[in-house]
Amino acid sequence: MAFSSQHGGNIIEAAAVMGVDANTLIDFSANINPLGMPDSLKRAITENLVLAERYPDVEYRALHQALANHHKIPQEWVLAGNGETELIFNLVQQLSPRKALLLTPGFAEYRRALARVGCEITDFHLSEEQGWQPEASLLSALSSDLDCLFLCTPNNPTGLLLDRSLLLAVAQRCRENNIALIVDEAFLDFIPDEPGLIPHLSNFPRLYVLRSLTKFFAIAGLRLGYLVSADTVTVGRIREQREPWTINAFAALAGEVILNDSTYIEASHHWLSNEQPRLFNALNALPGITVWPPRANYIFLRCDIEGVDLQRALLEKNILIRHCANYPGLDVRYYRVAIKSPADNDKLLEALRQVLSHKDGAGE
Repeated sequence: MAFSSQHGGNIIEAAAVMGVDANTLIDFSANINPLGMPDSLKRAITENLVLAERYPDVEYRALHQALANHHKIPQEWVLAGNGETELIFNLVQQLSPRKALLLTPGFAEYRRALARVGCEITDFHLSEEQGWQPEASLLSALSSDLDCLFLCTPNNPTGLLLDRSLLLAVAQRCRENNIALIVDEAFLDFIPDEPGLIPHLSNFPRLYVLRSLTKFFAIAGLRLGYLVSADTVTVGRIREQREPWTINAFAALAGEVILNDSTYIEASHHWLSNEQPRLFNALNALPGITVWPPRANYIFLRCDIEGVDLQRALLEKNILIRHCANYPGLDVRYYRVAIKSPADNDKLLEALRQVLSHKDGAGE
């Protein structure tokens, strides 16, 4: 049986399943930058430990100003949160949609947030035959009876970007039909030449863009994400109605520091520009798996050897990958692996070679 978790990064549960020390596992299930927390942030935290002794600014003005400056947008368009997931739930609660369209496979928290407000959900199924990408048929699915659409680009778990012209056409169609368009750009920072939809916010009054700083800057334990939209009424209502102090002082400090760390940002892009094609090509050369070319810092794959639980087999070699069987539209053959350091990637490749060659030979 596959180890099952709603999210990646659950090494405690995986270790318990296998009866091993969690510290011995190499975690390929969470898509976190292997460069680790920026040194600039480590210094800032150690120099400001006194922040733990007092309440943060309940409005987080310095943080919001830093985010607004980074994107060159008005501060009232920006709302930071305790990770992006908090803001998904805040936004859905405020919009309270009646009928939403979800692309599947996709991130589980969209569905959970919509279900919490009693929203009717229609699935738009992405298919392997179409390369896991929506085509123009998505436009015709955006009918006037919908009032919410979630998109994730690059998508999780496939790692693929939506075609830019189609993305803008979707935004236009949503505006025409008064559909709230919620675009999750959690992994877009890994793609240096992709500006996303934030530069287009002023053209689309019901466009809401979600960003995460957790993955790119390796601060999963601090938790920091943000919402941006020109719909200042909705953003303002969330700001007024949500619980106070949801962002801890060090996470707020992180948002003020890390976006200016150009050395770290450039090093991260350099790492990924080397390791992304190297790992993809090496995986693609292995027998028994099918791999899709990634745009982000993770790779989507399918195991073609019948009866092989790739996650379980790799766990026995102290490597945790993300099983995708609990994504709607996928089955037990699909997996997601993060792109990590060259040394860790080599360990993954060697373990896969052992597992696949053994299983392939056994089936002959």
